[in-house]
Amino acid sequence: MTPIRSAYQYYLNTYSDYGMNRYDTHKKSQLRAVYNDIVRTNKEAPLYKIRYSGDVGRFAIDIKEKTRSIQNVAASLSDTGGIEHAFSKKIAQSSDENTIAAEYIGQKQDVDDSLYFNVEVRHLATPQINRGNYLQPDWHDIRPGSYSFDLSTNLSSYEFQYSVSGRDTNQNVQDKLIRLINNAGVGLHADLITDDKGAHAIEITSLQTGLSENEQYLFEILPSPDPDSMKAMQVLGISHVEHMASNSSFLLNGTEHSSLSNTFTVNNAFELTLKKESTGSATQIGFKPGSDAIADNVQTLVDAYNNIIQLSHNYSDTQQSSRLLRDMSAVARSHFNELESVGLELSEDGYLSVDRNLLTDAVTSPDSQDCFLLLNDFKNDLNARAARASIDPMNYVDKLLVAYKNPQGHNFATPYITSIYSGMMLDQIC
Repeated sequence: MTPIRSAYQYYLNTYSDYGMNRYDTHKKSQLRAVYNDIVRTNKEAPLYKIRYSGDVGRFAIDIKEKTRSIQNVAASLSDTGGIEHAFSKKIAQSSDENTIAAEYIGQKQDVDDSLYFNVEVRHLATPQINRGNYLQPDWHDIRPGSYSFDLSTNLSSYEFQYSVSGRDTNQNVQDKLIRLINNAGVGLHADLITDDKGAHAIEITSLQTGLSENEQYLFEILPSPDPDSMKAMQVLGISHVEHMASNSSFLLNGTEHSSLSNTFTVNNAFELTLKKESTGSATQIGFKPGSDAIADNVQTLVDAYNNIIQLSHNYSDTQQSSRLLRDMSAVARSHFNELESVGLELSEDGYLSVDRNLLTDAVTSPDSQDCFLLLNDFKNDLNARAARASIDPMNYVDKLLVAYKNPQGHNFATPYITSIYSGMMLDQIC
């Protein structure tokens, strides 16, 4: 596999499920500032070649993503209106996390911590499931030939074509259709399930849940009108709807509501995720006490910092990983005495840990403003260091220097420097 394909495959497998949040979107002025930073960096960057090894692409991608995480955490702790509120960001609390998960997404930070509401889950939103016929895996129930079927959703219609050779068993055909559906990217996931007799069936599940009033189905599978395709569909049975999609149902302070999804917002302030039906009393959704919220916010920042330290240790056999460790841990070491006084302890290998009792004492003391100031300084310094690493992650990979820029200045930007990361076009050199 070429370096570029290997890098992209690693990125998709590792980070595609992380999702995006509002801190991944930026104003034009912010994008312009990033662009100017890139140009400024490129003007001084020497000419070099990458010493390609199997981990170079992964290392660069991991640096980019871990530093992005630090920047997002710092941004989330910087938009709450003043230093005294930076680490006092509201955090939602659910009395039963196994039934309902809650996140506060509102902007108001002066909401009364004692406010709460009750939610009782009657049933979850479910997807549509089509289940085919159980077939003996080694039999040949579908004759050789070319077949097709139509798959319709509420937005689009698709035609799927497949062929069966004389060597294809039932399982070969089922595996072929599963790959066809999963690779199509139509919002469906197909699996092969087995009964107690060893027979196999195709089960197709929609990624979407719930049905609106004007919908009869989330997807519908019908054979093409030719006799062979219709007969093949009768054998496979994947047009059979085993379970129709259904909406979630819940009581919000005693009033019944429903949702197409198990994740929804309440008053544009709380994002709730229903996990299972309630048993017994309703779940109470409110805010964590102020000191607990502060400790959790500090822990979130510390976790983001520790992730980049862990990354440098994971690639300890890479020559430049020591530079990444030195650069990032230098932020914590420069604030060592101040951080230690508020409960953040630095280990010899660069990790930070939080003493929640000592931190709580510091943020509730008469001198709490000083505590918030030093925590904010640490956050800003860490964010600045992460931003520099994010601009040029290739600065931390092994490379062969070819030529330095003119030390007298008057250098021009090198437009292809950033494409080394974005394209992962790595030279394989000795």
